[in-house]
Amino acid sequence: MTDPIASTPPSLDASPASVSGTSLIDRVDAVREAVGRAFIGQSDVLDQILIALLAGGHVLIEGVPGLGKTLLVRALAQALELDYGRVQFTPDLMPSDVSGHAVYDPKTESFKIRRGPVFTNLLLADEINRAPAKTQSALLEVMQEGQVTIEGKAFTLSPPFLALATQNPVEQEGTYPLPEAQLDRFLLKVIIDYPALEDEKRMVDAITTGRSAGDFDLSQVPRVLGAADVVELQRATAAITVDPEVIDYAVRIVAATRQWPGIALGAGPRGSIALVRAARAQAVLSGRDFVTPDDVRDITKPALRHRIALAPELQIEGQSADDALGALLAKVEAPRK
Repeated sequence: MTDPIASTPPSLDASPASVSGTSLIDRVDAVREAVGRAFIGQSDVLDQILIALLAGGHVLIEGVPGLGKTLLVRALAQALELDYGRVQFTPDLMPSDVSGHAVYDPKTESFKIRRGPVFTNLLLADEINRAPAKTQSALLEVMQEGQVTIEGKAFTLSPPFLALATQNPVEQEGTYPLPEAQLDRFLLKVIIDYPALEDEKRMVDAITTGRSAGDFDLSQVPRVLGAADVVELQRATAAITVDPEVIDYAVRIVAATRQWPGIALGAGPRGSIALVRAARAQAVLSGRDFVTPDDVRDITKPALRHRIALAPELQIEGQSADDALGALLAKVEAPRK
């Protein structure tokens, strides 16, 4: 068993990567506390969404309906004072319904661009696998390049932009699985499960006491940051120190997926990049201004579970991508001190 690199964490206030004024971790904790007033429990899910936000990546959320995915995005948008958009993906949804289209104005005898719901800061693409590939691909350009092309003209979105796509793992009839090229554009794949019993009791009490509505009162979520603050936090996160040995460790993990028994398709170089980006944000949530091997290890499953494909024999045995990645992590040696 190897000892991972470890030392006393310095204050983030002393780091040149820190934002001015309040420390980086204090700002992140303020967001976590604000969103937690509405999104009760599921702290791992919230942390992984914050990791994607800090790293400037996008998230694929998988879980059955009714677990609070929409509430989480709405609460995050309110806490950060960001614009929020939602698209319900259906089989008849067209790409222009997502990105926007040109409309002829008879008064001016010219075409005007009508921007779609993708022109926002936080976009919830609900049940993305219910739309055909042509519509799913409408998100590819904006997720990768931060811009949308309508009638040959490129429109740049105002940062920050975070796409959170959901899919139901239970119902497969009438769905269109996301192609590998699009799955690879998501920084993380987050699995959301049923809440713990005590958390569900708190949730039911908060929603039903003295109210006839069936949703949480978002007025209880304070506004703690703005769009400019989020961009500043993303820049500070990108400046977090990563030792070359830790980068080597992340790359070796990803490379191991390409030869691992039971994994038919391993992760590509984008997986290595995603792993290091997410590890920087994981370090921020842990209150450090440098990345340790533990940060890489902790975020490996969310960063890689959607980038690998299991061999049929493992699927028949009922194993998951997380099972394969867990076995792999136990074998890949971490850096010593």
